[in-house]
Amino acid sequence: MKSRWGTLKHIRGWHYPRRAGEKPLLSLTGGGDTYDKISGMTQDLSEFRPSRLWKRMTAERRIAAAELFWADDQSTEQQVEAVAALAAHMKFRAKSVISLPIEKKAKYLATLPNIAETVAARALVNYHLERQRPMMGAFLDSLGITHENGLISEENVTKPDPEKLKTAAAELNTRFPPEDVALYFGTLVSQDPDTWGPLAETVGDSIPHP
Repeated sequence: MKSRWGTLKHIRGWHYPRRAGEKPLLSLTGGGDTYDKISGMTQDLSEFRPSRLWKRMTAERRIAAAELFWADDQSTEQQVEAVAALAAHMKFRAKSVISLPIEKKAKYLATLPNIAETVAARALVNYHLERQRPMMGAFLDSLGITHENGLISEENVTKPDPEKLKTAAAELNTRFPPEDVALYFGTLVSQDPDTWGPLAETVGDSIPHP
């Protein structure tokens, strides 16, 4: 299992850019057609596509994630994609969308009927990096994975044993709000179903539908 995020790294061929001095995110294997892989799994993981996880978030949480997404200067590629989607949906010029304050762009993105997988995935990464570092770190501690504030320190990390993964998941659920844990695990599954697939059964309906 190469690279890392306490979960995310590859999203359809792009690598999560790191700020100066920042360690890579937890571990993910491979990359490329992650979402096609989800569709092709024997286990039905279609509910774990980033766009579906996004829709299952409450409006308040989507807006918070969207604000972090627009404020991140490392998310330019996905922001361009989001601007194009908002411009088309609202029948605005792209220039007009770009000039909107972050608060308005966040609200519009949070209520967009259809969101691209790459945009949703990036927003989920932004959200977890800014809001859920303690939980990410606690999960890695339970798995015995070395990290720095929730970010994996090693270049190569062994794929967790499924039973150990489930034990760590159960422990995390006793320490943090179930809906936060479920969204975190759902995001992991969406990014790398081969590695984190066993977490799918621990999520269930814990991510509340708005």
